Amino acid sequence: MRSFSFNTAAELFPAAIRKKKRAGFAYRRFGTAAEAVRFAIEELPADSLNGAYLQVEEARFDQSGIRSLYESKDFPLPRRPRAPQPAPAGDKADDQAA
Repeated sequence: MRSFSFNTAAELFPAAIRKKKRAGFAYRRFGTAAEAVRFAIEELPADSLNGAYLQVEEARFDQSGIRSLYESKDFPLPRRPRAPQPAPAGDKADDQAA
């Protein structure tokens, strides 16, 4: 894969959904690909990201490509901290209550 510049302008296109009159978001242009990737992963609902694509110059990225860019070690913006995972159903607090 050729080198990718997160500083290049990018366009984010919604999924083409025929059954719905409107997708979860409208076409959006960003000053940098990094801003577009961050928006797609952190702000879009999962159903809106599914089927959407990111256009950066002549390259096109689907949902998995956008996620790969976000998880790349070269991604220049701070990432939103991941939400803590819920505790398993049989944790120690339940055992002590019994």
